[in-house]
Amino acid sequence: MVIVHGSVLIQEGKMEEAVQLSLEHVHRSRAEPGCISHAVHRDCENERLVFFEEWEDQASLQEHFKVPESRTFVERLTKLASAPPEMAIYDAQRVS
Repeated sequence: MVIVHGSVLIQEGKMEEAVQLSLEHVHRSRAEPGCISHAVHRDCENERLVFFEEWEDQASLQEHFKVPESRTFVERLTKLASAPPEMAIYDAQRVS
């Protein structure tokens, strides 16, 4: 399994737009082959959105990155950000 953890600080006054954009992306991504889970959360302490994704394998994730709507999402969300988005990808194995 592949886990993706990402976050982005949002400009003041742009959070609701960023949330709506992110939810559209999350809902669309969940229907893609290999997607186990895909979620966005609001950081209670900052103007930050946090993403958590689980994918069956690296190939599924790479196909997700190739989807035109995924690239468009990143471009649009970056315009609402106050700092560059961060993302980490992990190769994980469930232990329990």
